[in-house]
Amino acid sequence: LPRFTETVSLIYLFNPTQVPIAEISVAMVGIDSQSDVGNSSRTRSSRRDSVRILLVGDANTGKTSLILSLVSEEFPERVPPRAEEITIPPDVTPEKVPTHIVDYSEREQSKFELSEELKAADVVCIVYSVEEEDTLDRISGYWLPLLRSTLGENHEKPVILVGNKVDMVDYSTMEIVLELMVEFSEIETCVECSARTLKNISELFYYAQKAVLYPTAPLYRLEDRDLTDECKRSLTRIFRLCDEDCDGILNDPELNVFQERCFQSPLMPQALDELKQVVSRNCTDGVQGGGLTLRGFLFLHRLFVQRGRHETTWTVLRRFGYTDDLKLPAEYLVPVLRVPPGCSTELNHAGYLFLTTLFQRHDADGDGCLSPAETLSLFSTCPLVPWGSELSTTVRTNTVGYVTLQGYLAQWTLWTLLDVKKTLEHLAYLGFCVTSPHSSQLAAITVTREKRLDLAKKASVRSVYQCHVIGHMGAGKTTFCQGLLGRTMEEVSGLIHSTLSRHTIDTLQVYGQEKYLVLHDIDVHNITDVLMPSDVQCDVACLIYDVSCPDSFEYVARIYMKYFSESQIPVLVVGNKQDRGKAWQRYIMQPEQFCQRYKLPPPHPFSSAAPKRDIYTKLATMAAYPRFQAAWMLFYKSRQLQQLSVAMSGGTGTWIRIGLGVAAAATLTLILARIIKRTFSIDIR
Repeated sequence: LPRFTETVSLIYLFNPTQVPIAEISVAMVGIDSQSDVGNSSRTRSSRRDSVRILLVGDANTGKTSLILSLVSEEFPERVPPRAEEITIPPDVTPEKVPTHIVDYSEREQSKFELSEELKAADVVCIVYSVEEEDTLDRISGYWLPLLRSTLGENHEKPVILVGNKVDMVDYSTMEIVLELMVEFSEIETCVECSARTLKNISELFYYAQKAVLYPTAPLYRLEDRDLTDECKRSLTRIFRLCDEDCDGILNDPELNVFQERCFQSPLMPQALDELKQVVSRNCTDGVQGGGLTLRGFLFLHRLFVQRGRHETTWTVLRRFGYTDDLKLPAEYLVPVLRVPPGCSTELNHAGYLFLTTLFQRHDADGDGCLSPAETLSLFSTCPLVPWGSELSTTVRTNTVGYVTLQGYLAQWTLWTLLDVKKTLEHLAYLGFCVTSPHSSQLAAITVTREKRLDLAKKASVRSVYQCHVIGHMGAGKTTFCQGLLGRTMEEVSGLIHSTLSRHTIDTLQVYGQEKYLVLHDIDVHNITDVLMPSDVQCDVACLIYDVSCPDSFEYVARIYMKYFSESQIPVLVVGNKQDRGKAWQRYIMQPEQFCQRYKLPPPHPFSSAAPKRDIYTKLATMAAYPRFQAAWMLFYKSRQLQQLSVAMSGGTGTWIRIGLGVAAAATLTLILARIIKRTFSIDIR
């Protein structure tokens, strides 16, 4: 089989003949046996393992002769009723795909066998004789209706019309055939050939193979002479991914990056200028500011298809993840990621770097926040903007509710922890696989070690911790969670209740390391309420009660006894609403006694009227150092000493205050030294 291919790179489309695009023919360029163009284009094309070509048509139209002439490169003197199935090995085909050629004979095969062959074929060639008009009429009268009745009215199997025996006539049937192409959308192309003179024999089977690997129907509507809507949407997404400065124009550097990305070859300056000249002459507003607009980009691909250069457009589409139906497949959007039980998922440096770069690209005014228009621009390559009104109560925003870079990264961190598939999917839509050095979104994700190892070592190497804030309705959980974002009770009261998020997330410093703390607000309506396993499983639990309500502590006490008393999850009891005054709790033990009895840290006082950040740092510390209470108690001791110092300032003597101050400093230093030493030894082990 003679080897032919149409070159897939932009440079070869415009450079070889040095003529305007309207005059560039679709003649195929022969390549020698050492060239790897066919192979490289194959790796970026269809994932098919083989191509099966079926030849059908009326008797004596020359189906068998066409197959035998291809194989022997000469016209057979004696032609059997039907040729055996021929397999062309991949190393002699332009696209490096094994190709099976199947003949059909009405004399030797039944209608059932024909039906099975039609279903098994990847492409169907309907052969007619150009010298017998009846065989051409039978295409629309019998063969095409047969295909539709067998494969379905809206089948997408490509059909090629083959006019054989052109050596016997001095006219063409192309005019009639083109009318059929308009009427029957499944017809991919038409070829006139001669088995006797070998005219267009190789081309026929090349086009048959090409119809499978680079189908026209998903790209182009013949009746409208335009790209399909789905193709336009896909190319528009690609354009936006390549428009690195987000100005709506692909400048020369961006076009060169695009060329290298898709075709692994540079675009010469002369070819680039010619490309823009062609677009400028034929497409209004196709070139602006010395670059290619979206309109010009779409025009260029429409021109490729109209000139029979489907593989150029398909190479681009497939490089950006699209399949034959112009969809991003599930395995591309969400590659398989194994997360063993007890492990969690986090973004790593590659993920944060990509997302930060993306933020900076779309922050048009450089104010460090994303306005609604900038957010829309950032997610323009996704089907929908995934963020809703609850974002402003989940992460940090500026005073008008625009998400900051810190809040933006926190939201991605939250997604990755709670639903890593959502992160993987949106990283794919945003172009992580094609605009970063990595071939898969998995490179942006780290799977942490099992939690049981953290418990055994009494230290965690994770960067994101989940804290469940549990208590009865009215205990102040919402204001507590919003306090993580620096909001006071007054600010929270002004928020719209329907937009409040159940999760809040922000960064904290834990012994000099930046950690993310996620607070999850979980309501308990009645003392008898049952918590689901997902409500209990967390890195640290915050049991919150209202100190001014005498029945409030009983809720958290019962929850602790039922769900946490025998677990290894660190627990902190928080007495909220300290500004309202304490009430005697109607429970068998007071909170302080309860915590002492069950070896919990003392209840941590809190007021949403003036939230202090140390409580959130304490929760993050407890999560980072599970079962290592020395690290937790540092906060408690520090607060006790501060309170003692304040009490002493009333005037019992300067020397006493100095002495106690020195003792306090020594105590803190000793505690901190032991913690650092212990932590270091744990990390080493």
